[in-house]
Amino acid sequence: MFAMARAATTTDAFNAVAEPRRRQILDVLAGGERPVSELVEALGLAQPQVSKHLRVLREVGAVEVRDEGRRRLYRLNGEALKPIHDWVSGFERTWTERFGLLDGVLEDLERQERGAGGDDG
Repeated sequence: MFAMARAATTTDAFNAVAEPRRRQILDVLAGGERPVSELVEALGLAQPQVSKHLRVLREVGAVEVRDEGRRRLYRLNGEALKPIHDWVSGFERTWTERFGLLDGVLEDLERQERGAGGDDG
């Protein structure tokens, strides 16, 4: 059982991006292709740590790598993150409805405030 659960962390985009440093790597790569050295500098981590995180992100397909001479360049593969986008999008209707209700409450409070303090202005 443990082997299956552990394997899921490297084959599932949700688990891969649950780690904050991996999300930071994705944020940096969203700005374009980068070599490991730039990721190390941007994150302030040691190169072996960055490489470990990149390996996990590569295994789930969230990043791709290509060799350019002696450098390895990493880039974001947004398609691999689509399951996360699709899942979060399912909550958009709920958020929109709740924000709409909140807007209504705030408008009611403003009307009450104007009605109670109308002499001040």
